[in-house]
Amino acid sequence: MESVFGEPPPSSLSGSIDNQSITQDLNLSTTEMDVKESFAGLTHIGSKGEAQMVDVSLKDISRRVAIARGKVILGRKVFDLVSANQMGKGDVLSVAKLAGICGAKQTSNLIPLCHNINLTHVRVDLALNPRDFSVEIEGEAASDGKTGVEMEALTAVSVASLTVYDMCKAASKNIQITDIRLERKTGGKSGDWSRDK
Repeated sequence: MESVFGEPPPSSLSGSIDNQSITQDLNLSTTEMDVKESFAGLTHIGSKGEAQMVDVSLKDISRRVAIARGKVILGRKVFDLVSANQMGKGDVLSVAKLAGICGAKQTSNLIPLCHNINLTHVRVDLALNPRDFSVEIEGEAASDGKTGVEMEALTAVSVASLTVYDMCKAASKNIQITDIRLERKTGGKSGDWSRDK
């Protein structure tokens, strides 16, 4: 049988192309389904595994609060200098507190897929712990909005920790930043969460 466009390709070749084509389509569909299943529940991952910013336009506005903590282990020598406010760069705890607050406000500039949100409150507290010669840091961020403030609280603690390190590094390179973690959060679709529970 002749086709409108001339001679048809040999039937064996035509059949193999069709079967190959169908097999590739099936494999592609299976792969796409595997990718979708692998990333189910990860809101910053698109259906094909690509990074994406979450669309929060349909979310409800609610009061959101997050608290994070971290620790900077100084060692006895540096701890004593910080306690006596004798570090060459100045008052370590006051500068780190301000840096943490500024860090929370800059979170969306630092973390690519974070939303730029209006913070209603940021708190950063630093306390010297003589038991292990450390600075314990707690950061809190709050907002009335459509997305959480966990990253803002964690960024506040991280930047405060880095500032402690920066202000003390001339006295010791053995300083450790450790245990940065979310402690609790409230608000939003997922509700309240606490590390203690």
